Amino acid sequence: MRDRPDDFDEDLLRPALTAWGIEAATLDYAPVGFGDFHWVASGRGGRRWFVTVADVRRQTYEGLRLAMDTAAALREEAGLPFVVAPLRAADGTTLRRLDRHRYAMSVFPYEGGTGGDFGDPRPAPERELIIDLLAELHTTPPPLSTPDRPPALAGRAGLEQALRPSREPWLGGPYSEPARELLGVHGTMLRRRLEEFDRLAGQPGEPVVTHGEPHPGNLLRDGERRLLVDWDTVGMAAPERDLWLVAGSEEDLARYAEATGRVPDPGAMALYRLRWALNDVAEFVEWFRSPHGRTPDAEQSWEALTGTLAGLS
Repeated sequence: MRDRPDDFDEDLLRPALTAWGIEAATLDYAPVGFGDFHWVASGRGGRRWFVTVADVRRQTYEGLRLAMDTAAALREEAGLPFVVAPLRAADGTTLRRLDRHRYAMSVFPYEGGTGGDFGDPRPAPERELIIDLLAELHTTPPPLSTPDRPPALAGRAGLEQALRPSREPWLGGPYSEPARELLGVHGTMLRRRLEEFDRLAGQPGEPVVTHGEPHPGNLLRDGERRLLVDWDTVGMAAPERDLWLVAGSEEDLARYAEATGRVPDPGAMALYRLRWALNDVAEFVEWFRSPHGRTPDAEQSWEALTGTLAGLS
């Protein structure tokens, strides 16, 4: 996130880091990603750590804890070298509360490499590397902590409520009324897309361990080495949950089938592609119905909402 959390006390971070045996000489906010908040902690010897603070109202504390434990197990027990997993605190935990209700923290090794952005194009050799990585992940026995990830839309109730005809204005901030008007224009299309989603979701595939969001923004590149970050959505689901974000050709799908013995299903690919778009719309609508300002993150969300709706039409 580019915007710092305005209701979060950063002074909580230094004492919390001592649970990992870290005495931070400096803490610098890192305006990267979307959803969580990040800092880079530096020790007096020059070692660095990547600190992530999550709002557990978006995903429950227990759900996030299971995801972090799963990522740690994939790295420590399954030995998957591309998993950038949270470090364990002295008591063995991967996630710690920073307050009673809202924020929790994980600590990660600071990895080198070049990151990307969500929509970055990937040439065929790059896709092959990621297909091979996903094939290894999908054929790994799931740790006991791995949560289920059904294809249901997390924000569906809120989206359906927002689509109901109403003359009541949205008063959350500068993008509220434009968002309400935009939904009015696209309401019929979105209802059709929700019906299409329900049809596709009726035939789930055999679940495997999936990352959930293996797009370029969650990948670090270091020569031929690839590292997957942001494991808060890890879970058991059909492999197409990952594949639709990576495969760009029939050759990619054939490479995956050869590596795993499993032929990707076109219907499941369509399901997860549609699910991603509808989840984005639901999340942005909730954002703009809630209190917000004219900030860089709000502007980015508005551009994403308009672009997603155009792509769905």
